[in-house]
Amino acid sequence: MSLAEKCYQLLLRVPKGRVTTYKELAEAVGTRAYRAVGQAMNRNPRLFEVPCHRVVCSNGEIGGYALGVEKKIELLQKEGVLVKGNRVEGMEGILYRFSSQ
Repeated sequence: MSLAEKCYQLLLRVPKGRVTTYKELAEAVGTRAYRAVGQAMNRNPRLFEVPCHRVVCSNGEIGGYALGVEKKIELLQKEGVLVKGNRVEGMEGILYRFSSQ
């Protein structure tokens, strides 16, 4: 299974209203290739099935999205995630960590 497919499978576990980070996702699949994980999210062929919009930067910044940052913010906000100035607010309370699940 490719790195991308491993990421997509894990990402299905992140519930609506929660976010994870590129780093969390990378470590969960056993790599430190955070940028490769970001590229996999950007190339996600199943955008509406695999919620890659729930993956953000470790510092809370939104990061990129295949359909544009504005669309990513819109999707997150529809799920109840508070976004201000291209940053997730209160990230500590909604961060999904694969290691503790």
